[in-house]
Amino acid sequence: MPDENPMTTTIDPRTRDVAPPEPHEVRSRIMAIVGAASGNLVEWFDFYVYSFCALYFAPEFFPQGDQTTQLLNTAAIFAAGFFMRPVGSWVFGFVADRYGRRRSMVISVLIMCFGSAAIAVLPTYASIGIAAPILLLAVRLLQGLSVGGEYGTSATYMSEVAIGGKRGFYSSFQYVTLIGGQLLATLVLVVLQFWLTAAEMRAYGWRIPFAVGAVAALVALYLRSSLHETLSEETRKRAGAGRMSTIFKNPQNLRAFLIVLGFTAGGSLIFYTFTTYMQKYLVNTAGFSAATATNMMTVCLFLYMCMQPLFGILSDKIGRRTSMRIFTALSVLMTVPILSAIGATKSPTTAGALIVTALAVVSLYTSISGLVKAELFPPEVRALGVGLAYALGNAMFGGTAEYVALAFKQAGNESAFYYYVSFMMAIGFVVSLIMPDSRKDGWLQGHGMEH
Repeated sequence: MPDENPMTTTIDPRTRDVAPPEPHEVRSRIMAIVGAASGNLVEWFDFYVYSFCALYFAPEFFPQGDQTTQLLNTAAIFAAGFFMRPVGSWVFGFVADRYGRRRSMVISVLIMCFGSAAIAVLPTYASIGIAAPILLLAVRLLQGLSVGGEYGTSATYMSEVAIGGKRGFYSSFQYVTLIGGQLLATLVLVVLQFWLTAAEMRAYGWRIPFAVGAVAALVALYLRSSLHETLSEETRKRAGAGRMSTIFKNPQNLRAFLIVLGFTAGGSLIFYTFTTYMQKYLVNTAGFSAATATNMMTVCLFLYMCMQPLFGILSDKIGRRTSMRIFTALSVLMTVPILSAIGATKSPTTAGALIVTALAVVSLYTSISGLVKAELFPPEVRALGVGLAYALGNAMFGGTAEYVALAFKQAGNESAFYYYVSFMMAIGFVVSLIMPDSRKDGWLQGHGMEH
């Protein structure tokens, strides 16, 4: 598809936020959000299926040890996938800033499709011995590479097609689809648990969601191939476009990079604590059955997904900086008491209410996460800057959340993990105090934005 279309013309920065957009332009941008979001949903469905199915396939790849040890091994491979994200963000960030956002997003979803199809047919330890977990690790590293390129590029793309004054609302759909991917993975698991016995789930049922993800990725591939490009030819040809030196040798870009890194460290940690790890926490600590935990998380994730546009609208009213300050401050105060209460309760209703409360606070961050970061960078390094800083913070703190939590539990000091999360959120609060007001000082406002 040629790049010459209404979405690639440069909008005058003096009028783009005050002149009402034409109806055809609104429709065009909404369809662009839908197209990008569909691929985002599939990417995250494929990635989170691994975490949600771990309770069933962990013994197939790690037959030795008790349940905690088996989950610890699968969590280590989950974390290893995160450490490929910085590489993926660098590769795909360069592609997105140098060759276009659309091309980067198409390649990333294609790689995820291959990875999910590979896991669906992967032999177990009983068939090929130690080669089974090694192959599992290799495929997860490939998927980590793909997801590493997904966040920065999709966040950049959605922020660039959003209409001025409603960017928080539009950009919130990045996490609507990210959470939707988790929710869809959970729903598939619920259906399988209804039709298959626990023994059947361990034997072959866990493979089905990976096969579903691979097929869905082909649909997303088609939708993404028809997206309009948002990066102009002029920007692609700028010296330093898509290069890390443009970030680290420019004081303003370096400051933006450190702000994104600081927010991601705490934000990704608390996000994964109350989403992917929470299912295991409900089973392994609170003592709920796997089916009960899955049903609870299905409801919680659905409510969490619905919250995102509402908190996105709120950020358009009060500003991104204010939202981030409220999020980090409340997270410091709530983490220890809420995690302690969830671990102690035997009531699914009480546990679910506590999880939803925590996720409401986290929504202050996730609804605008990509936008907050994209607003800090100029277009020629926007995808790279957002993606790389996010990937590094996510690899170090988000991807290791399950492993660290399980390690503390195995050592007999599980509550130390609660304080660890609170400490990282305190760092995020300090960052929120020094971040610029994106509505006044961000690149998307102060320098215009290309479409």
